[in-house]
Amino acid sequence: MTQATSDNPTQPPTGFRARAKQLGPGIIAAATGVGAGDLVATLVAGARFGYVLFWAVIVGTILKLALGEAVGRWSLASGRTMMSGWRTLGRWAVTYFGAYVVVWGFVYGATAMSASALPLNALFPDISVRYWAMICGVLGLVLVWFGRYAIFEKVITVLVGVMFVTVVGTAILVGPNLPALFEGFVPRLPSGSLVYVLGLIGGVGGTITMAAYGYWTLSKGWSGPRWVPMMRFDNAVGYTMTGIFVLAMLVVGAGILGGTNITEDDEGLLTVGTVLANDYGEWARIPFLIGFFAVAFSSVLGVWNGVSLMFADWWRTWRMPKEAPAETVESYQDKAGRTSLAFRLYLLWLTFPPMLLLFLDRPFQLVVVYGVLGALFMPFLAGTLLMLLNSKQLMPAEYRSRWLSNGILVLCLVLFVVLAVNEIIGQFD
Repeated sequence: MTQATSDNPTQPPTGFRARAKQLGPGIIAAATGVGAGDLVATLVAGARFGYVLFWAVIVGTILKLALGEAVGRWSLASGRTMMSGWRTLGRWAVTYFGAYVVVWGFVYGATAMSASALPLNALFPDISVRYWAMICGVLGLVLVWFGRYAIFEKVITVLVGVMFVTVVGTAILVGPNLPALFEGFVPRLPSGSLVYVLGLIGGVGGTITMAAYGYWTLSKGWSGPRWVPMMRFDNAVGYTMTGIFVLAMLVVGAGILGGTNITEDDEGLLTVGTVLANDYGEWARIPFLIGFFAVAFSSVLGVWNGVSLMFADWWRTWRMPKEAPAETVESYQDKAGRTSLAFRLYLLWLTFPPMLLLFLDRPFQLVVVYGVLGALFMPFLAGTLLMLLNSKQLMPAEYRSRWLSNGILVLCLVLFVVLAVNEIIGQFD
């Protein structure tokens, strides 16, 4: 178990200031979930539809907040990890996750490293995107392999600070059209906007790392139902920041890219840097590229850490005999985690095999494959949470989902299924 320190008290804090000092897992989850691909999708939406889709950003933030709260509530109130919960549903759930996470990790590793490399290549073009990507992957491996959770959290927090200052600062520099922004509160669907609405609501900030949130709360030292209020505060702050990031990119897209034919891949973010340099000077381009790197590299670190923790727990759970009882959080912390062989093997899997894809020199095509794979996990997460959080055997009565939580989870499930179908069909158009 995590030892109590001044940063990780044994008793949950009360009061705004005390809780603010304990923030961490929610910020990590939000920063990890919002990648470069999500931000460029928002840029495209802003460039094509202005502020009209602002309402979709708000709805998406609320849905992600509810989904993150559900993951955290399961972990703290049930006393079991997500993997332990999936095991109670049957071997099919654990099998699905295992098959998915191996394939997903191979594709995501190359995608995340390439996204981190693009702004570095724009800043230092003497090194190609391919080799910057490899450097980023190895750097992420070293930081996660040797760094304890407290160090990992501090690095992510610094990157989030850089993201906030640069991305929100760029939006302020561009200058939002406030009357048009307020009009965007009213839900509207301009012609051709449905796909972008679905993406803003269901895609931005929604990845497999949402399921890792419970593992980060455990790493932070939070354990037991008494930490649920702190978790809810932490989760709300994290996804409120996500909403602000996405809104800032919508403002940038509408303000400086309106009417342009921005490409729907990570290279679109480089277009913003070019436009900023032309309109305001090089001083505006460089901070934005640094923010672009912070967005992308925070996703690398978050996945390298969080999904590796999940894989380690999956490996332990998969090897249990069928008749063995589902294990508790305490046994998970004793037998799996950052020092386990499975954790380190998956870290290596995320880093080195995907480098083979970098030699294809087609980094943007990886986004297409990754989009399909990403769409196949979120319906699974929403659907299984509905079953777990309503279980009379596993959840204490006071922490089972009520009508509001169930309603939002059902909405998430339907939305993610529609997104998955749309993503798959789109590959055949």
